[in-house]
Amino acid sequence: MILDYEPGDKVINPKNKDWGIGQVQSIIKEKVTVNFENVGKKVINANLIELIRTWSKMDLKEKKKIVLDLIGTFETASKLSLSLRKKGLKETIKEDNTPVTNGDLEVNKILIDKISELTPNIPIVSEETSLNKNLDNLSTFWLIDPIDGTYDYINNKDEFTLNAALIINKVPEIGIISAPAKNRLFYTYGDGNSFEIINDKAQLLNSKINTSDQKNIKAVSYSDKLKKEIKDVHDKFKVANYTKMKSSLKFCVVAAGEFDLYVAEPRASEWDIAAGDAILTNSGGSITDMDGKKIYYGKKDFKNPGIILKSARLNNGWTIKNYINYYSFSFHIRFDSLCNSKKLH
Repeated sequence: MILDYEPGDKVINPKNKDWGIGQVQSIIKEKVTVNFENVGKKVINANLIELIRTWSKMDLKEKKKIVLDLIGTFETASKLSLSLRKKGLKETIKEDNTPVTNGDLEVNKILIDKISELTPNIPIVSEETSLNKNLDNLSTFWLIDPIDGTYDYINNKDEFTLNAALIINKVPEIGIISAPAKNRLFYTYGDGNSFEIINDKAQLLNSKINTSDQKNIKAVSYSDKLKKEIKDVHDKFKVANYTKMKSSLKFCVVAAGEFDLYVAEPRASEWDIAAGDAILTNSGGSITDMDGKKIYYGKKDFKNPGIILKSARLNNGWTIKNYINYYSFSFHIRFDSLCNSKKLH
């Protein structure tokens, strides 16, 4: 097997023999041709280049299948998180002086095991493990935060979430967020395809259409007291009121049109926001840094800048895809209801 590699490509063993996968060994700096029938073990490791290219060109159907295959796992992990909390959590303090519980770790294992099964050659970066955090030039990879809002989780509050996002070319395209104590689950697999599961049925997020009061701008905030730079943004958008909220649930309620705006100073990590970014962006909303620039993932130390979240109606962001999906989705729901009422199936 002979393959041509371009500058920036990673050299790997495409046949998955016994060379190992997962850590970057070599980055091509000039065009080369590699004959894999004769190559030695100097060319080892890293993600399979064919698979990286395949995932980068993944179509909507493939993304949807991955998400739907993960929903059951999220539901199982969500129930486990509540069950473990009811029994009494075991808490320890990490090196960064933040708490972690047996619930965080068990949920983390469930999500990683299933994601590894679905996409075995894509690296996974999780808040609760060190695996892959030192890889350079991450472009296509998973970001997981098994429990976002651990303080709420420990203190029997209800805004903690489970999160996973697939980053493709440094942009989150797949996202799943579950809020177990609120019995809410959100997911997305592409532009115009963000949903919430309500009464066991997927409901398209349609904040652009659902929100009628264009003057009543509502925001969510991490704190009861706004810092000046955050208040300035609120004033710019003429925010009528704001509500304190924790975790990535903020992204979901903005995507659903229940709120319009969230502003935060640099504080969270990429795994805190990636799934919410995908859900919000694919619903027609937006997330940018404080200068209005797009957020990219795989940055050094996975640190975030300050961010601004806007709902679809505030962002004026519903695309043709959103409208087509909305009316098509509504038609199918009405048609199914008609068929059921007439006992056609």
